[in-house]
Amino acid sequence: MFTETDFRILDSYKSVLDGLAAYLGDGYEIVLHSLHDLDHSVIKIINGHYTGRREGFPITDLALSMLAKIEERPDTNCITYFNRNQKGEPLKSATIVIRNHSRMAIGLLCINFYMNTSVFQFLQNMTPPAAQTPDSPVEESYVENVDELIVQAVTEASQKVQNDSAISNANKNKEIVSILYQRGIFNLKDAVVKVAGLMGISKNTVYMHVRNLNHG
Repeated sequence: MFTETDFRILDSYKSVLDGLAAYLGDGYEIVLHSLHDLDHSVIKIINGHYTGRREGFPITDLALSMLAKIEERPDTNCITYFNRNQKGEPLKSATIVIRNHSRMAIGLLCINFYMNTSVFQFLQNMTPPAAQTPDSPVEESYVENVDELIVQAVTEASQKVQNDSAISNANKNKEIVSILYQRGIFNLKDAVVKVAGLMGISKNTVYMHVRNLNHG
């Protein structure tokens, strides 16, 4: 018996499909199945032209077979395999079981890579867009703990502000806090206190700048 919570869980996965499609590119078909109604199990599909499916289509015998295999192996929720579509074209596939809070299978997330995707198209998906060239990549910090992340963020923000001669000395702290705010640093626990200590200013000053940014 499906509950409203089960339907909400499945609905939340629709944005996961959008994210996967944006990341993986056009060479992948991504399907979200609901096990509530197997006759119309497909509740979202991206690049369905690879298998000729659309929303409202039934579950496939292969998907049911993969689900059965996964259920036989309690230590896993995913299985990968190779198969072919109706045109005989090769696919590399993965079936991932979606479970509710009671560990009951309520849906399937299926990913099919169309192996006839051209090298040009595949590499095109790996190329940064015009707005983000290889010379100006988006950088991500990999740290061992939150304290290290805050220290690194404050250091980088401080260097950026100090090197900008257009920012007056009176506004430097405000600009540093603004950069940290834009990066989401103040969503971290005790960030205000830690930032204040690293910057050598009072936590009340940091709070004031953050409040102004919140109300801005």
